[in-house]
Amino acid sequence: MIVRKLQEQDPFQTADGSTIRSILDRSNAPVKNQSLAEATLRSGGYTSRHYHRVSEEFYFILAGKGTIEINGELRRVLPGDGILIEAGAWHQITADGEENLRFLCCCSPPYEDEDTFFV
Repeated sequence: MIVRKLQEQDPFQTADGSTIRSILDRSNAPVKNQSLAEATLRSGGYTSRHYHRVSEEFYFILAGKGTIEINGELRRVLPGDGILIEAGAWHQITADGEENLRFLCCCSPPYEDEDTFFV
């Protein structure tokens, strides 16, 4: 059995500009098919618009307010919202509320910087 505590995971910057703390991924567990991380964007911050050729992503908003853009469609996101980002979909998320935007990010297959492509 493997259990990882979020607060014990070191934050790092992803290729898209968000700050991530991996909860479970290939770096800390024998993960094969997915990864789970907490992402944080400071108020006013945003990720670089990008896509993943292979990974499908789920975002689950924990705190803050934001706007997600997927393939040109904009949607307001709030705590409790789940978002599907299909592989190959261009996307960007912006923290446009007064507090930081925190969300869980699940990737299948597991997240890798090498699968992140920009304009």
